[in-house]
Amino acid sequence: MPARVHALLVVRPEGRASAATHLARTLDALAAQTRPADVLTIVLCGAGPAVTELAAASGAEGIITASGATTFADAVRLAGPRLTGDAIWLLAQDTAPEPHALGRLLAGLERAPSVAIVAPKLVDADDASRIVSLGVTMTPLGRTVGLADDELDQGQHDADEDVLGADIRGILIRAGVWRELEGIDPALGGADEGLDLGVRARLAGHRVSLVPTAHVAVDGDGAAGLPAPTTRRRRRRRAYATRLAQLHRRLAYAPAAAVPLHLLSLIPLALWRAATLLVVKQPARVLPEWGASIVAFFRWGAIARSRRVIRRSRTASWHQLASLRITRTDLRQRFDADVDADAMDRPIREELRFFTGGGAWLVLAALLVSVVAFPSLLAWPVLGGGALEPLRATWGQLWADAAYGARSVGLDTVGPADPFAALIAVVGSLWPGDPSRALVLLWIAALPLAVLGAWFAASRVTSNSLLRNTAAVAWALAPTFWTALVDGRAGAVIVHLLLPWLIYAGAVAHRSWAAAGAASLLLAGVLAAAPSLAPALVILWALVVMLVLVARAGHGVGHIVWLGVPSLALFAPLLWVQVRAGNIWGLLADPGPVWAGPQATADAAGRLALAGGFPTTDLAGWTTLLSGTTLSSLAPWVLVLVAPLCALALLSLLTPRWMVSAILLVIALLGIGTAFAAVGIAVVSSTSAEPVPLWPGSGLSLAWLGVVGAAVIALDAGLPIRLRGLRAVGAAVVIGTLLVVAVPSVTAMMRDASMLRNGPSSTLPAYVAAQGRDDLSVGTILITPLDSGAAAARVVWGGSETIAGQSTVAETRTVPDAQDEEVAELTADLVTATSDDIVSRVAAHGIRFIVLAPASDSETDAARALRLSAETALDQRDQLDTVGVTPKGTLWRVSADVADRPGPSAADRQLAVLIALIQLVVVAAALLLSVPTASSRRQARRMPRTVGPRAREEER
Repeated sequence: MPARVHALLVVRPEGRASAATHLARTLDALAAQTRPADVLTIVLCGAGPAVTELAAASGAEGIITASGATTFADAVRLAGPRLTGDAIWLLAQDTAPEPHALGRLLAGLERAPSVAIVAPKLVDADDASRIVSLGVTMTPLGRTVGLADDELDQGQHDADEDVLGADIRGILIRAGVWRELEGIDPALGGADEGLDLGVRARLAGHRVSLVPTAHVAVDGDGAAGLPAPTTRRRRRRRAYATRLAQLHRRLAYAPAAAVPLHLLSLIPLALWRAATLLVVKQPARVLPEWGASIVAFFRWGAIARSRRVIRRSRTASWHQLASLRITRTDLRQRFDADVDADAMDRPIREELRFFTGGGAWLVLAALLVSVVAFPSLLAWPVLGGGALEPLRATWGQLWADAAYGARSVGLDTVGPADPFAALIAVVGSLWPGDPSRALVLLWIAALPLAVLGAWFAASRVTSNSLLRNTAAVAWALAPTFWTALVDGRAGAVIVHLLLPWLIYAGAVAHRSWAAAGAASLLLAGVLAAAPSLAPALVILWALVVMLVLVARAGHGVGHIVWLGVPSLALFAPLLWVQVRAGNIWGLLADPGPVWAGPQATADAAGRLALAGGFPTTDLAGWTTLLSGTTLSSLAPWVLVLVAPLCALALLSLLTPRWMVSAILLVIALLGIGTAFAAVGIAVVSSTSAEPVPLWPGSGLSLAWLGVVGAAVIALDAGLPIRLRGLRAVGAAVVIGTLLVVAVPSVTAMMRDASMLRNGPSSTLPAYVAAQGRDDLSVGTILITPLDSGAAAARVVWGGSETIAGQSTVAETRTVPDAQDEEVAELTADLVTATSDDIVSRVAAHGIRFIVLAPASDSETDAARALRLSAETALDQRDQLDTVGVTPKGTLWRVSADVADRPGPSAADRQLAVLIALIQLVVVAAALLLSVPTASSRRQARRMPRTVGPRAREEER
């Protein structure tokens, strides 16, 4: 047995008020040892007066002072010259050994001369029955694995002896071996110090043994080892230190020839692990991962020192340590056992009942209704009419329109794309061979998709299948949804399809990163399709943040904050351009083609329609349907049909789940407020120079969502048990009245009352479309005579104007820029005979075709006069060839040498790459977060589907 034991106690308060208390307890425990230490040395790292007084009164042989930034490894190194005796006992302020601990550790060293390190059983200072650490091993790739961490102590490990390493706290090591191994490796950063010391001792031919009967109580201050993960800062620190130690050990243990390969693999590996961490829903560890990888890459001196120590002391092969490592099979078995044990004490949510509850059959029924309502769409290759235009011809062109760069409209416009272009690119990519057909399929699938999304969203407020079905039907019959379908408003349709999924994921975003990741992408999609919803959704986001801070003490607030990150990344370039232009209102513009279609106005009739959930004064087609009949005066009474739904929504405030109802009604009020504000804001103009207000239907979709959800709660929680039979009656009344409301819209296409048309495949003449289908450098000036006698002109690149090719930056400009003025001058010179070199000037801009829009049925005399003079002037140009009159207008081709289209500058290209990279990284992160894993699914099963107070009781 070693004759003399030198105890080394390191004190690192780091501002903790408990440091003095923990030190006093540790000193008392040392004094109470049945076999006391022969020598005690204390190292004070940035200690205060109270701690210094305790150290001075301890009777220690020596007290060393150091700065507060001194690590445990450095503190031990400072005490190196003072260390005497045959064994060294490593302690910290928060390691209080039980009275027999040292005696039993010394007995462990006496077992065999080959045992160089013995480790106690570390137990929780507040609960001695909980094991903190008892032996450490590692996987073949170097990951640290505790053999008994956080287990209930039932004596199950008391027979364990040989281990690869142990926690550094409380270990007893022979002094000769300590000097041979040169102590703790300071490059480990406080993590895996005991494991690394044990590995090096094993390689030097010694053994590491456990003494489970020697107990040491620890608090997790972090003076030695890593701090307990009680705060976010500590968790980040642990993640960084653990990964840095793992990478350093990998570089120190690897063969010399493999070290350069390991160094080169650090950054790619960090990228891969960052993606993996997002998949497993641990985004807080991404930055520590990158930090550790970068630091490990540049610490060549520390790597060389660690390798030198191992090389000088090594006498055994790595193969001899293989039996002490843990295999993947063993690790998987341990993990499965932990999961099974944990699952025994956790509630499991009930089945979804999507099929047995009727949800699947409801979706199929909606598909049949959609086919009946839109039968012609099955044969149409391109969907047109209303605010619809074709999509690009190829997958690559779709995504080119979604990136920063040259825009497809404008003379030489370079700038950010509307996020709506990315949304359309996603839709078009579902049918890459013919993207325009994807929009046709979306129209056919819109009704069943609306039912599907609403059914799942309803599962957040009720577990009753009947009410889920009711909510799904009520959502699919929303007047604003059917108006958007009949009038051809793609953005409004997409918003209505995404909003239920946003509620479904967003309602539980505070619970998990998977839901937060999915909700962040859905929020970005909703804002891309309807920027006018941004104020309402920002207010709602702020309210949710406050609720999480108050109700959950901030737990999960990071999830909620993340919701806005993808949206901010997508809108940031557009926001920057519009703010610099002083056109902040332009951010609210409806994306896609500018269309002055029917919609409610700011007058009394329009506001009454909006209050009832109708985006047009046509009241979902009832005014047109009844016009010319004796019942035409009854059309306004259609508003009464939505009264039962609204009444139920208000009654939900009287139910036990009034808090959830209040949130849903706030959503409804925000939606109504958005719709009322939208009709009074016009940030774009139509081709006839008339201002076009924002579409109020998107706000009404948000309002309808809140109203339907609140009505479901009223039927679910507002009826006494003896009156639950009235639930079916209430559901039938709501569905029946909404079915009546939807009759004109559902039959609109059969009555030829819909705006939807077959195509066209291009908005330009077929000759131009053929030339520009695969070549976006084909430029065309489209000239439209106005009723006032003026002319509107726009430059289009490629074979057609497209739904994603429009730019709200250009459409919402309040002051003409230099390019607008140049287009105006070119147009004025083309339609008059005042300029002889106009064709060459047009060709110099890369424009190959000129189109004079066809006459409309209501063309004025002034517009007709301008048309005739323009045709005469264009026909007389020497370098213009008349192609002919087409259904899309009269076409001329430039026969002069046409210059190439001006491309973006080098700076613009670099900016485009930077923007694309940032947006891709953010979107990829959100996608990886949203990918469900086995762990996230287990976590979800432990929580009820419904949200809000009493959710668990309701589900049970």
